[in-house]
Amino acid sequence: MIILFIILLIVVGLIVVIALRPNTFAVERNVAISAPPALLFGQINDFHKWIAWSPFEKFDPALKRTYEGPPAGVGSVYGWSGNRRAGEGRATITTSEANQRVEMRLDFIRPFAATNTASFTFQANGGQTVVTWRMTGKCNFMSKAFGLLMNTDKMCGDMFSEGLANLQRVVAEAQRPGS
Repeated sequence: MIILFIILLIVVGLIVVIALRPNTFAVERNVAISAPPALLFGQINDFHKWIAWSPFEKFDPALKRTYEGPPAGVGSVYGWSGNRRAGEGRATITTSEANQRVEMRLDFIRPFAATNTASFTFQANGGQTVVTWRMTGKCNFMSKAFGLLMNTDKMCGDMFSEGLANLQRVVAEAQRPGS
């Protein structure tokens, strides 16, 4: 009976700890890139160009992609469906301010359902542009529990850092003479 009580106490304590975790999350990374905001904005504002730099594209070599709406800017939609790691979802550009900001709604379908907001901002700084990639969202009970096991900021943040480094490489290649 005492063992059962201790197990119950642990389970209740765990539920309380999970319930008290924050209801929202934010992940953000930035990098200074030697390129004008317009060049960087063009890479983000057009989903067709993401294949060259997005770290998520490598999750599944057979990833199925769909594009809807205008080729770039507000209303442009990128859908993906792939293996367990890539999952399935849609990204829709909701805000596109030339050379300043791109914001999108991310609708994840699998491996888990979630709706988040991602944004990219471009801030000129001398001969460089500071690009900031940010994602925010709400945390339900299950995502709070998952957060106890996995550090969302590190997991997503590492992917954002990799993507920004890839973006830096792609843009540097585009600026080389003869490219």
